[in-house]
Parts: sequence; structure tokens; C-alpha cells
Amino acid sequence: ANPEFQRDMLATVEHVVGRMNQLMQQLRSGETPVENPRPVDLSTLVRRVQAVRAAGRSGLHIEAVPDVLVNGHEDRLERVIGHLVQNGFEAGGDDAKVAIRVSRDGHHAVVEVADNGVGMTPEFIRDHLFRPFQSSKTSGMGIGAYESQQYVTSLGGRMEVASAPGQGTRVRVLLPALRPAGAATAQELPA
Repeated sequence: ANPEFQRDMLATVEHVVGRMNQLMQQLRSGETPVENPRPVDLSTLVRRVQAVRAAGRSGLHIEAVPDVLVNGHEDRLERVIGHLVQNGFEAGGDDAKVAIRVSRDGHHAVVEVADNGVGMTPEFIRDHLFRPFQSSKTSGMGIGAYESQQYVTSLGGRMEVASAPGQGTRVRVLLPALRPAGAATAQELPA
């Protein structure tokens, strides 16, 4: 019954419908690739994930530095982050708290998703986490983590996982960062 929430949800749904229509048009015309990588603002992207994944939930906190740009596919990056957020909510149950932090670390753009869920053993992380059809969830297929890791790797990035049973999970997605438009490097400054 919150009008602001309803407006945000309508805008999000319109965005998704627009992207789906664009994808369908490209598939019908036989164009390949469907979409080339382009600059994506991670701060904007996590706000959209917040609108979709946290609908009706109060346990999502976002801390985002503006203008953290990467070269990628907006919809696929949104799925990666959305998958991590959804897993965090599922792992935390009714008292789930999930935090997303977007920052820069040297030449990397970093999206960190942390939850207060049940956590995972080091053995599960090492032997099963990024393998398809292996999941710690009874209803999980293990596809989301595998696809996410494969896509992040294809962009020249990596995923780091820190977790322990009963301690929650922290996943860091590190991607090569782009400089914001107009950003100067030391070599570009006038003498």
C-alpha cells in the first residue's frame, strides 16, 4: 500500500519489460551477439536489485560509492548480484539481513554481499560451491552460483567467498574497473 514502493516497482518492471522486448527483437532478427559489453554503473545496478529482491523486506542495506563502472552486460550482472542477495535472504530465514557494498579497490570494482545466514563449511566452498547441480539448499540446483562465477570470470574478474557455519557468508565480486568519464590519471594532468 506504499505509493513510493509501487512507483519503484512499476519503473523496475517497465525496465525489465523493455530489456526483454529488446532481447526478443534481436533474437528475431538473428543479430549476434545479442548485446556487446558496455559500461555499467554498479551503484545504479544494486539499487535496482534492491527494488526487485528486497520487495517487502526490510533486511537489505546498501552502501555504494557512486561512479563505480565496469564493462559488462547489465542484465547478467544484475542476475549475479540478485542471485547473491536472494541466497542471502534464503540462508537467513525470517531474520535475514543482507548488506551490499559497492566500492573500488585499486583497479577493481568490488561488489560485496554479506548475510547473517547459516554459512558454509570450508569444504563445501572448496569442493561444491561453484559446481553445477551441487547446492547446500534442499531445493537448490547449484546453477546460479556456477553461472555467476563463470560470467564474472569471463569478464576478467573473480569471486571470493568467506563463510563459516553459523557465521553467515560474505561474497566479494571483483571486476576490472573502468574510469568514470572525465577522470584524469597522473599522466593526463597538465604539467
